[in-house]
Amino acid sequence: MSLTTSKITELAPDQASLNAANKLMKPSKWPALTRHGDLVWGECQGSGANPYRTVFDNSNAGYKCTCPSRKYPCKHVLALMWMYVEDPAPFADGETPQWVNDWSGRRRNSSGSAPGTSDKKSVSKAGKSLAVAQQTEENKPLDPKAETRRKAAAEKRAKATRKSIAAGIDELQQWIDDQIRGGLSAFLSDPNARCRTIAARLVDAKAQAMASRLDELPSRLMQVSGDRRLDLLIQELGRIVLICRAWKANQDDAELTRLVGSSETRDSILELKGATRLAAIWEVVGEQVTTRRDGLVSQATWLMNLGEGIRFALLLDFFPASLGKRSSTFAVGERFEAELAFYPARRPIRAVIAERKPGDPAKAVDETPWPVATTPPLESYRETLRSAPWMDTVPLLFPSGRIAQADARYWWQSDDGSLALPIAGKPAKQIAGVAMHQTIALWDGLTLTLLASQSDWGSLSHGE
Repeated sequence: MSLTTSKITELAPDQASLNAANKLMKPSKWPALTRHGDLVWGECQGSGANPYRTVFDNSNAGYKCTCPSRKYPCKHVLALMWMYVEDPAPFADGETPQWVNDWSGRRRNSSGSAPGTSDKKSVSKAGKSLAVAQQTEENKPLDPKAETRRKAAAEKRAKATRKSIAAGIDELQQWIDDQIRGGLSAFLSDPNARCRTIAARLVDAKAQAMASRLDELPSRLMQVSGDRRLDLLIQELGRIVLICRAWKANQDDAELTRLVGSSETRDSILELKGATRLAAIWEVVGEQVTTRRDGLVSQATWLMNLGEGIRFALLLDFFPASLGKRSSTFAVGERFEAELAFYPARRPIRAVIAERKPGDPAKAVDETPWPVATTPPLESYRETLRSAPWMDTVPLLFPSGRIAQADARYWWQSDDGSLALPIAGKPAKQIAGVAMHQTIALWDGLTLTLLASQSDWGSLSHGE
């Protein structure tokens, strides 16, 4: 049995899934499309670091996707099937990767229902159509009256949200004043209870981003030694005050709204007119995976531009901790060519992948050296804070130096002796004293988090 458009329509859980699949049928979304025998697979490149791996069996319509959707099949599977049925030519013959073999080996080959479907749950084709899915919003005539009502309702909701957040920010500033009057030492004796109370109030006020920041503060304090907790607390409360004051002065600012309320969707960044975009060859220089108190896992992938333009970029993904550990699409040291779209900010750094070029440019640029920093690292840090004083960490490129130990602390020290900064955590013993020609690290004003270095031994990754 070969897949047909009729079968795709039958498999789709609803019309909305077909509509969503239609939007994914773009070459830029699928850097590589491959087949081998009846197996067809691809990786749907979203805006984060990890694309969704999608596969289906053309002989019996079995399928699998790594996305967390609760619809079976998901939009990625439907899009891959749809593209293959319409035009199989772009699907190159290739070796079956291990993840496809693993899936194929676990499943039972059957000509019956595809995984995730059953006779009981089978949905009739009635009310579902590929043709309807292809009628995009742009092709539908606009109702001027309906559009006016929609805009008015959206403006009313936005105004109510800003009013609610403003009340929450006022309460937060009063809370900070109370903590200072009561003494920060008392705060450090029980930060969980104090932060939990104000975070809950901020959630009610629709200031979700600020609530998450306060909710994570106790765990951040516990990660540093006792003698440094007070410094970190003062620094963090100061940044929160700066964010609050700046937002109250400009409540429509996209960057400040992201820090206080909610973030833009990734699709909105890709569609944003005037968004900063940069096509370049990027090197993966670090990855940080953190489990948050709200049950989400934060996966931060740091990139460095090997050419001209914005020097660093951050791809930030979130997924439920209940899904277990996710494998990384990128390995530290890997190089790839892509166009990134950056979130609006005074110092753009967080980005999404707009288009990843197929192929492996690393073969042609393996010998490309890292760029040389023309500005002293701490001066770059100060320049960043002049425009965005609330930034938590700033990625910096450091000159030649070494890791040294003094008492119980580890330090990065420049070879000329002009700069020495304390390191967060404990680096591997075997790299202490090794000459590092260049180093990429995150500086938060108190400690340095090492990401990667270039040495006589080649590239060094400082991640776990």
